Amino acid sequence: MSYSYETIRVEVKGAAHWLTLNRPDSLNAITTKMAGELADYFGRLYHDRTCRVVVMRGAGRAFCAGLDIKSRGEGETPFGGGYGFQGYLADVYIKMRRCPQPIVALVHGAACGGGLAFALASDIRIAGESARMNAAFIKLGLSSCDMGVSYFLPRVVGLSVASELMLTGRFIQAQRALATGLVSEVVPDAQLEATGQSYVDDMLAAAPMGLRLTKEGLALAVDAPSLEAAMAIENRNQVLCARSADFAEGLRAFLEKRPPVYKDA
Repeated sequence: MSYSYETIRVEVKGAAHWLTLNRPDSLNAITTKMAGELADYFGRLYHDRTCRVVVMRGAGRAFCAGLDIKSRGEGETPFGGGYGFQGYLADVYIKMRRCPQPIVALVHGAACGGGLAFALASDIRIAGESARMNAAFIKLGLSSCDMGVSYFLPRVVGLSVASELMLTGRFIQAQRALATGLVSEVVPDAQLEATGQSYVDDMLAAAPMGLRLTKEGLALAVDAPSLEAAMAIENRNQVLCARSADFAEGLRAFLEKRPPVYKDA
């Protein structure tokens, strides 16, 4: 499957996609064109069995500075489910969570507003030492409850820290992001790609079905109304995995002390 876009770049490296936000001159700020291309890309992933992991990063000096205010209102006016551009961009984050592939965000420089939301909608966040993130919406006269941030952020860092960041718009730097659990690791910017590749390698060593169902199960468990509901999903996932040929291969490989060869079957 080939991908041809103007504002993003997709490199296919085996079973992993490296998605780069590619508007470096504007710190990868979000335009209507970028929103449409991201929606197309993540929407297509839902039925793509050849891609098992996505790495998301930004070109140039930043991950994503948020909405491109200078281009706001220019070009086409999307319908966005009746909410115009608001709903059009919001749909990107829903598609990110809906796609079965885990997403690893490599964050360096600014990740503001909608850029912070890209990181939050990912499954794993790795920060470069230069990373600085904020809920920029409130600095512009808007509510910080935007693009899923009010849903994601309290679940990641807790209500107190989320309230602080969203009510003030203050930046959170890489080391504090690590201390609050907003990111999993902080590395020098130059090591972000190699660190991201190490996560890709570990996830590609898992059975494809097991990887997909773990992302799905985690998402459902976060909002599960009870332990029993979460366990029902776990039981369903394990029964599905246990019936697969890949599970039999995983057992054989473990007993034979060799890497498994999974076939997504």
